[in-house]
Amino acid sequence: TGTHTEVNIDETINFVKDAKNIIIVPGYGLCVAKAQYPIAEMVDLMRKKGKNVRFGIPPVAGRMPGQLNVLLAEAGVPYDVVLEMDELNDDFPETDLVLVIGANDTVNSAAEEDPNSIIAGMPVLRVWTSQQVVVMKRSLGVGYAAVDNPIFFK
Repeated sequence: TGTHTEVNIDETINFVKDAKNIIIVPGYGLCVAKAQYPIAEMVDLMRKKGKNVRFGIPPVAGRMPGQLNVLLAEAGVPYDVVLEMDELNDDFPETDLVLVIGANDTVNSAAEEDPNSIIAGMPVLRVWTSQQVVVMKRSLGVGYAAVDNPIFFK
């Protein structure tokens, strides 16, 4: 519980402009919105500006294993920037900006910080350890596991 900080598009653009290392964590919401094509275009533009942009794919992303990998590949995202959780989870503390797009449970800090949580022990991307996190989703509501996500209030 607590209060969240809302940012608008212009503020998010400024975060991206100021960041050198960016990790994008897509989730099922990205799939539903069919946002892989505009995201691929955005990543291409950011990389042309010298940004180190990578994707962090959790093991349970989307509704089936590999769903996000396929969608990103279909949109032309280079394979070498699409990484599994274990390949980049230790990189978050050195990451300037994380863009969480349509993900919730897979970035829920309660999995690691609350031993009484029903998702305790679930593998998650440690986005909350980065310098800045912007979560893009329709609401602050719970994800599939029906558990509040503390990162909204950190």
